[in-house]
Amino acid sequence: MLWSGWGDPAKARELPQQIRALLHDLLGVREPAAPAVSFESVRLAPVALPPARLAALAEVVGHEHVLTSRAARIGHTRGKSTPDLLRMRAGDGSDAPDAVVLPGSHDEVAALLRLCAAERIAVVPFGGGTSVVGGLAAARSGFAGVVALDLARLDRLVSVDAESMVVTVEPGLRAPEAERLLERHGLTLGHFPQSFEYATLGGFAAARSSGQASAGYGRFDDMVVGLTVATPSGDLSLGRAPKSAAGPDLRQLLLGSEGVFGVITALRLRVRRVPERRVYEGWRFGSFQEGAAALRVLAQEGPLPTVLRLSDETETMIGLARPDAIGGGDSGCLVIAGYEGPAAGPPETSAEGRRAGAGAVLARMGGVPLGTEPGQAWEHGRFAAPYLRDSLLAVGATVETVETAGFWSALPRLYDAVRLALLGALESPLVMCHVSHVYETGASLYFTVVTAQKGDPVEQWERAKEAVSAAIVAAGGTISHHHGVGRDHREAYAAELGPVGVDILRAVKSRLDPAGILNPGILIP
Repeated sequence: MLWSGWGDPAKARELPQQIRALLHDLLGVREPAAPAVSFESVRLAPVALPPARLAALAEVVGHEHVLTSRAARIGHTRGKSTPDLLRMRAGDGSDAPDAVVLPGSHDEVAALLRLCAAERIAVVPFGGGTSVVGGLAAARSGFAGVVALDLARLDRLVSVDAESMVVTVEPGLRAPEAERLLERHGLTLGHFPQSFEYATLGGFAAARSSGQASAGYGRFDDMVVGLTVATPSGDLSLGRAPKSAAGPDLRQLLLGSEGVFGVITALRLRVRRVPERRVYEGWRFGSFQEGAAALRVLAQEGPLPTVLRLSDETETMIGLARPDAIGGGDSGCLVIAGYEGPAAGPPETSAEGRRAGAGAVLARMGGVPLGTEPGQAWEHGRFAAPYLRDSLLAVGATVETVETAGFWSALPRLYDAVRLALLGALESPLVMCHVSHVYETGASLYFTVVTAQKGDPVEQWERAKEAVSAAIVAAGGTISHHHGVGRDHREAYAAELGPVGVDILRAVKSRLDPAGILNPGILIP
């Protein structure tokens, strides 16, 4: 991953001149006052851990798996939110870990946690580094130092139970490699979030991820049937049956816990057959409200596509559903519907049968078919948006996302509340939105905001973030549908959870991690 941006540096590209001119005329975007610093100019504090403590870490994992180089520390500094990148581009490496430690087994993870608890060393579990909510910037106060616990060596497909359609994997396995390994067995997870190219399966579980095909395959937490977790207080092995009435499901306590309760060292996941047929298409609706009504009917009555998303008027006009060809939008509101499954068979299960059934519903609700070209364009560019963000940051625009979810009846109010908060907190921003995930009872809203950088762009966004978080809570939405809590959403999460809920989290933290070494300052209000 690029240390000051997203993904593969070779895929970065400059914005066309006409887009830069449009940003200037529409939003007042101007070149940043100072260019991004070089890698050599990033400011790092000296390693705080003394040689004796580094040697103790090395006794557990081997000297070659304890890294203190400049490259290792910078590469494990923060995540990939816009404030994270703005700080890195300004040369601020103040959140860098003192060392990067790469365990090779569950036993090594457990031993490291015991050692770090005894030595008061904070531990940041690290997968793909794709957090966009400040989930990798641990608090240092009260600790001897901070280590990034990189799970890259725990990257195996351990077993395949084809009869149960369950696989066991290690947490450091990256999503693309997981799909390649599973495809050899004719299987797939079907989990393709925007972070797919770099994220790990352990990260998906720790952040309660939701992929772009969630309508068909479910969220990642729906796929988890079992976990093995190392904590400073001991190990947990959860999930001996697909469902159980034996008390509360502790799997759900660990899913979404962002590394503050323990470190996931193995996952048992439900898988599906690789689809024989994949087809994506576009539909146009006259308004966001009309499109949302059609999506609600599909979610509640079926047939439900595998991929289903709706862009509002602004996002459709800008063409953000096609980030690799930005600026080529159209009028109305664009729906992308995708169908995956058997090439033939009963209409309710085959890809074409569900396509025909869902198409009839969309047409009945006022949709105009656009054919497969918009769907193919979306599929081709669906992982490109983070690269577009880097290009916008480079020319002086701040671009960030806000996502939430609510019940269908509350969705219009939630949509208006978020838009008004962003418009009020920022100077003439461009605010776009799409419905990214649907359920029988409600849906998520995913907003993208672009504004000219003014003054300190980090402070500028943090003021807007505070306003929009308060608006989400007041409108009855959840503070995060699939990005997680991290540091950025922590206070709003407390308001959503209430004081008793916060006390429960603190009690669990105290029992599993008495020394408080795991990702301090993250998630727990």
